[in-house]
Amino acid sequence: MASRSPSAARAATSRPPTQLSARRRPPTTPAARRSGTLRRERYPGRPRGRYLSLGAGVQSLCVFLLACDGEIPPFDAALFADTGWEPKQVYAQLDTARRIGARAGIPVLTVSNGNIRHDALKPESRFVTMPLFVKNPDGTRGMARRQCTGEYKIKPLKKAIRQILGYPHPTRVPRGVFVDQAIGISNEFHRAKDSDVNYTRNIFPLLDLGLSRSDCLTLLQERGMGTVVKSSCIGCPYSGNSRLRFIRDTDPHAWADLVEFDKAIRHGSPRANANGKPLRGQFFIHRSLRPLDQVDLDATRGTVNADEDDPDGCSPFSCRSGPPATTP
Repeated sequence: MASRSPSAARAATSRPPTQLSARRRPPTTPAARRSGTLRRERYPGRPRGRYLSLGAGVQSLCVFLLACDGEIPPFDAALFADTGWEPKQVYAQLDTARRIGARAGIPVLTVSNGNIRHDALKPESRFVTMPLFVKNPDGTRGMARRQCTGEYKIKPLKKAIRQILGYPHPTRVPRGVFVDQAIGISNEFHRAKDSDVNYTRNIFPLLDLGLSRSDCLTLLQERGMGTVVKSSCIGCPYSGNSRLRFIRDTDPHAWADLVEFDKAIRHGSPRANANGKPLRGQFFIHRSLRPLDQVDLDATRGTVNADEDDPDGCSPFSCRSGPPATTP
């Protein structure tokens, strides 16, 4: 895809750009600090494209709009990794991004590695564990490994970039063949990691501009995006009571679906059970280790604690909760 100049991108939108010059500051991300000799040796030459990992939440939408308005260099495309089980509000935000991107000449492409909910409940499918809460036989609480981010977010994004470069798996990508991949991280310098593969070079426009999450929310309001919800799948166990209430109160169908899923995974993976390997204990969506439809989600309203708080969305390369997720 051919990239356009920032001036051309700015002309494609009728909205005036936000004045960001006062907020700019020298890049201080780990990637920026490593942008000297070592990073040049890892990524010799020029990138063969510029792409955005679009989660369709606050930060990545902010980066997308900045590119559409020409305030940062444009992207060849924005890539949305669809788990197949996102809130309806996230899909609505994605549709809005598609319309804005079409006017600015930046296509929004969807990539997928299946439907996380359907796959989790099919006996014939490999069970990719979500970080579900586990009630052990002795009553103690544990947590399953988080494989979902790697399987349903990172893997399809990497597959798409390989295809764009013309080196689908398992073809080796030659040294010096890479793209720049923008990731929407603001304020969280410790989450700004270099890529674990040599065919993508991670860049962090919000950190380079010195924009906070609050700045992003302001910019989205200025662009007429309204209230933007965090992006993470409906069944994310990291969801606090506030997000679960939001699902319950705004989307009864999604809430009923989530309650049904919580019951269905109680005794582990259908595939493992079919193979005679039942879970030692019980799975739960909620940290209280109680069935979701029996949890008083309003009890923590107005408080600040782990039960109420939510992760800051599910970013493919910087999940705000748990240890980092990677995939080959």
